Amino acid sequence: MLRIGLTGGIGSGKSTAASRFEALGATVIDADRLAREVLAPETDGLAAVRERFGDGVIAADGALDRAALGAIVFGDEQARRDLESITHPRIAARTAELAAAAPQDGILVHDVPLLVEKGMGAAYHLVVVVGADEETRVRRLVEHRGFTEDDARARIRSQASDEQRHRAADVWLENSGRPEVLARRVEGLWHKRLQPFAANLATGSYSRRPELLALSAPDPTWPDQGERMIARLRRALGETARTIDHVGSTSVPGLIAKNVIDIQVGVDSLADVDAPDVVGSLAAAGFPRATGEWSDQPRDYDDAPEPKRMHGSADPDRVAHIHIREVGSPAWRDALLFRDWLRADEEVRTAYAAEKLRLAAELTSTSAYAEGKEPWFAAVWPHADEWAEETGWTAGG
Repeated sequence: MLRIGLTGGIGSGKSTAASRFEALGATVIDADRLAREVLAPETDGLAAVRERFGDGVIAADGALDRAALGAIVFGDEQARRDLESITHPRIAARTAELAAAAPQDGILVHDVPLLVEKGMGAAYHLVVVVGADEETRVRRLVEHRGFTEDDARARIRSQASDEQRHRAADVWLENSGRPEVLARRVEGLWHKRLQPFAANLATGSYSRRPELLALSAPDPTWPDQGERMIARLRRALGETARTIDHVGSTSVPGLIAKNVIDIQVGVDSLADVDAPDVVGSLAAAGFPRATGEWSDQPRDYDDAPEPKRMHGSADPDRVAHIHIREVGSPAWRDALLFRDWLRADEEVRTAYAAEKLRLAAELTSTSAYAEGKEPWFAAVWPHADEWAEETGWTAGG
């Protein structure tokens, strides 16, 4: 099942997007709705709230007096934590129940207002953020929800910033305009990315880089993309992964690159990631194993190739190479060394970019391009080693 985390600040139009996803066929789980459900009259959740906070939070009709409860927990950290200890386990249990009942080959959209604030992104294959500029959100809150302007701005500023949401977002749905524009954007995302992603998950397929060579200008979002991928891999692998790092050209700010995210996972033994449960966990997280046998060619071509495991990304919009290598192996070390050297030395970074452009002007395939870089690498590795010795660099240090 493809799991989508949907979020957005108050007044952004997140609920409108959720309704459109539901109309398209998604199973939508609304965290706010569940929060109300677990504290409905005659539930054990409401009984627990009454026991902790007293009869004053219960209205005359037996329902929760949310304003009275809010007045208690607002500004009282311990009270807020006590309330969350009552509600969160019940919401989580109900969420799991609804998710288990959803079609396992379908698309689940989890509408979570505080997804970014709670750092929940790694639990989803994609995080979709609905965004709108502050003035639009204030106007909506005043006109449609009865807020004063000051209250609206205070609520907006109490939540995650747009910068934080952009960093967490795999997809940003801008909603500062008309509702029908947002509807079209949701529909485009559904048909072009989410449905193909769900199909890839069901079949264990992954996105492959095009053989036609194309270099991209440096993308300032590459580091954040790498961090989100690392978080998902860490959640899927747990203690099996000793290290997880963004490597390759997209991990070096300011460097032109093929639009491919390379992630290196370091493990004690490749046998650890050959276990069926580990392979299955990675596939379920959106990283199916790549077909075939994979290895790294050592610097000295007389040495035997170093075996590794490769996984890809089931996301049709994100080609990624997940290199799994044994910690301490030469290839594991060199991937980190080359990244850190390029980050530290502008002259080397410039020379590497020039070599990339030279080859791109002569070659048309990514395979020929990769092979064409080998003489340059052979010439610069001794300098990388010298830099490591001079600076005291250590792998993972």
